[in-house]
Amino acid sequence: METIHLNMSNLAEWQKRARPNVMALGCFDGLHHGHSRVIKTALQKAEEKQVSLSVMSFFPHPKTVISKGKVHIHYLMPLEEKEAKLREMGVDTFYIVEFNQEFAGLSPEEFVTNYLVEFGVVHAVAGFDFSYGCRGAGHLDRLGDDSEGLIEVTKVAKVECRGEKVSSTCIRERLLTGNVEELPDFLGQLYEIKCEWDGVILRTQPFYTLPAPGRYFVTLKNESSSIQSELLVKEDLSLLCVKDIPSFMKGRVSIVWHSRILEETNKKKLLIS
Repeated sequence: METIHLNMSNLAEWQKRARPNVMALGCFDGLHHGHSRVIKTALQKAEEKQVSLSVMSFFPHPKTVISKGKVHIHYLMPLEEKEAKLREMGVDTFYIVEFNQEFAGLSPEEFVTNYLVEFGVVHAVAGFDFSYGCRGAGHLDRLGDDSEGLIEVTKVAKVECRGEKVSSTCIRERLLTGNVEELPDFLGQLYEIKCEWDGVILRTQPFYTLPAPGRYFVTLKNESSSIQSELLVKEDLSLLCVKDIPSFMKGRVSIVWHSRILEETNKKKLLIS
């Protein structure tokens, strides 16, 4: 898989190199069940048309840029991990568009022409609520017209779990309230973050979201081994290992979050938050 970071300065060069493809569109933070449905649908279309599969994502998160930094987004995974998972899913080209104020100001027609038509997109696939262009004025029902009939469109229906839409937002909400045991129903797996352990402190790598302060059952693992343990997330969102980590785990460590531990205070069970 080829990863291409797009910005206004290199746009024309990558347009020249583009070949016919089916493209999945979205931010894809966390690559949850809804995202997987979109990408699998796009893969099926690409196989039917015998063209390559591409994914276009946007970074930083549009809400952060549009709000001029007033909205802080808790990312679920770094770009490198997203890249690795997309490769496993059969994606051929991963476009990461630099989302800035200039890009946010493009009209829907400009976005479709410059980032889809000129990139050889013959079929676009996205979730039912995907929007594009200035103030999100563009939507999938008009994408065919915005491309002057050059691009076919598949709108993927809402994916639900526990009676609500599966989304990166609902996953973040569960992390920020400590409900990590519910995440596999939305993500398809336990939530996992990567850290560095220097023998004293666990330091999380950027673009992960720590669960709410509290005590958790976790698995700590590296390339050669894994152990079950407990971790305490403190109020300043630093990590404290409740049980000693063996010295052979020193270095890069992944934390797999299983469940929050309820503690009894004054004979009442309280969530540590």
